[in-house]
Amino acid sequence: MKNLTLLPGLLAAILLAAPGGTRAQQIRGGVNLANVSTTSDGRVDRGSSLTSFQVGLIGNWKLGTSLIALQPGIVFTGKGAQVQYREPGQVGYFRQRLNPFYIEVPVNLVAKLPLGASSRFFVGAGPYAAVGIAGKVTTEGSALVGVNGKRSIQFSNDDPTTFNQEEGTGLGVLRRFDYGFNGTAGFEGSTTVIGVNYGLGLAKLQSGANSSADDANKHRVLSFFIGFKF
Repeated sequence: MKNLTLLPGLLAAILLAAPGGTRAQQIRGGVNLANVSTTSDGRVDRGSSLTSFQVGLIGNWKLGTSLIALQPGIVFTGKGAQVQYREPGQVGYFRQRLNPFYIEVPVNLVAKLPLGASSRFFVGAGPYAAVGIAGKVTTEGSALVGVNGKRSIQFSNDDPTTFNQEEGTGLGVLRRFDYGFNGTAGFEGSTTVIGVNYGLGLAKLQSGANSSADDANKHRVLSFFIGFKF
């Protein structure tokens, strides 16, 4: 586990040190609208988006032409969801806000279409892997008695090579390792980049629950970002 958490720093060093077309191209930041799927077909039900943020470093590796590039990166990103639930005809409510933070490593293959002398439209996709490092769960509610509290998120030390295998760490614990696919698009100028990204998580969030009831719980993150080239 300790060696795995060193990988993001190693990637950042490689991006900064690599020469020419492989060096880091942009510092990126943006707003995340995060949610969690709750159905077997990947839809979100009874959930609302959680506003969070991202900041990161993105590289640009030209693949023989200026029209195609491989873009690895390292991003600090917020995910999660907020849910409010009330039984029909009942007094009271339950609301929970889940806001975990991850170090994420995306690797996107991007196609760039020239729009002028120094501007391009780009579109791309690729996989990502992420490690959970921090976060908070805020709970509030009322029925016969009030339920209020905030706690740090607990992550399991699951083995990332076992994918969705149960790790036996107990209910209420998030899997530390997330993975999935990104889709991205936007516009690139001579000094700035603006765009949108959608992260489709494939890893089950809960760890240790020997049940299929929460198998559908996976991250969904829509991001709007701006990048500055250097």
